[in-house]
Amino acid sequence: MKQDSRKELLQNLEDAGCCEKMICDFMENFDGQDIDGQIALLELHRKTLLDNVHSEERKISCLDYLLYQIKKEYGVI
Repeated sequence: MKQDSRKELLQNLEDAGCCEKMICDFMENFDGQDIDGQIALLELHRKTLLDNVHSEERKISCLDYLLYQIKKEYGVI
């Protein structure tokens, strides 16, 4: 792999919010050509990010409900 491509890969992992340990583990798998290991790490990180999104969506739903109740009570809607 070219040095520029390796830099792009590292940047992509950082941009995806991967921690330093995950990046090191991924690069070890990458250098060892362990495709299954690479995929497993990326899928685990994706699941973690998606779980975080769902958690934040639940919080937004709670706020939306509270806003609705307040506006309804005071005749704003």
